Amino acid sequence: MQKNITTVQLGKQGITTNFILALKNQFNIRRNIKIAVLSSARGEGKEAKIKVKEYADKILEQLGTHYTAKIIGFTISIKKWRKSMVSKE
Repeated sequence: MQKNITTVQLGKQGITTNFILALKNQFNIRRNIKIAVLSSARGEGKEAKIKVKEYADKILEQLGTHYTAKIIGFTISIKKWRKSMVSKE
């Protein structure tokens, strides 16, 4: 049975073009990816939570409208949907 969730680490280099390409390649195989934000990328204290939220927003912006994110601690869970998740108003 194929595992549906994979974990990727986000390190001190942050979000790069290669990181986004690696995510897109993983989404060709899976629908759910967990991104563990390492302490070297997020810093310490109250700023760490804000930094993780900024990373999540930036990743979703670069991936497109078919993805949603949920933050649990210092882990970003991203899910790929068949339809766009942006509401059309």
